[in-house]
Amino acid sequence: MMLKPTWFWTVLLMVLSALVLLLSTGVGSQGWEWPWSAQALADPVQAQILWDIRLPRSLGAWLAGALLGLSGAVAQGLFRNPLADPYLLGSASGASLGVSVYMGAWGGSFSATGWATRLGMTGAAFAGAVLAVVLTLMLARGVHQTLRLLLAGVVVGVVLGAVTSLASLLHPEVLLAMQGFLLGSTAFVGWSASMTMAWALLLCLGLALAMARVLDALALGESTARSLGMPLGLARVTLIATLSLATGAAVAQTGLIAFVGLAAPHAVRSRIHTTHAGLLVLSSLMGGLLLLAADMLARSVVPAQELPVGAFTAVLGGGYLLWRMHAGQKGGAA
Repeated sequence: MMLKPTWFWTVLLMVLSALVLLLSTGVGSQGWEWPWSAQALADPVQAQILWDIRLPRSLGAWLAGALLGLSGAVAQGLFRNPLADPYLLGSASGASLGVSVYMGAWGGSFSATGWATRLGMTGAAFAGAVLAVVLTLMLARGVHQTLRLLLAGVVVGVVLGAVTSLASLLHPEVLLAMQGFLLGSTAFVGWSASMTMAWALLLCLGLALAMARVLDALALGESTARSLGMPLGLARVTLIATLSLATGAAVAQTGLIAFVGLAAPHAVRSRIHTTHAGLLVLSSLMGGLLLLAADMLARSVVPAQELPVGAFTAVLGGGYLLWRMHAGQKGGAA
């Protein structure tokens, strides 16, 4: 079978994302209807719903998925582990702690739409994600032992998750907001949140692409990368900051959404053989497509009711990974 070039998959994922984005804007409380007709756009109420609610929400879902897909690809390349993602390394739990502390201390709300509040939550989530990753690396004593790294990430995630719960108990007024945050939702994503995530995606993707050659060299082993003269120290700092910012920006705007950062790079690798530069771009596009499609399904599966998109992605992502494991075992047995 002839392998398709990377640009083909890039264009395909972009086209699919655009189509799903258009379909997603038609999902409402009364079911699905085409929102771009002349009659719908002529109605002021329908036009306002489309431009102020549905379109920024759908675009925000895609951007959050792209950030999570990018962070998953960066984590897997940096730690040379296909199971690494923002959740296993504790950065998502750290971001949750940062947002919880911010909402409790400064009276913020997960449903706030002002750019200043959203920027403050993104900064708090970024600081918490950096703290979690640093703690994980300190416990694991570097990135050399995979098992120690994964165990350290699990420990940090559990501990910071417990601290987040305690912080929420100290401020009962944020308990309801934190419940929606922990389940994951795109319901409160507006234009300000979408712009924040768009700038974060551009910055993180640029930093990750600048270190793509280092990730290619690391795939051959750390000693080989050093022999090639790669700046491993600078690369680790840059990639950890990129991972933390991407995770923090997505988590701050949409809450905890599981499996997208893990499933998106796996879906790309299962079909495409490319360098890390291509993998980073394609994982971002795949993550955006996966979360956008999951958000659309979560709003349309049950009529007049919305399921938490984080729980929905956990079911779909977990099912996909179980299927991949089963297919891999059958292939190995054959």
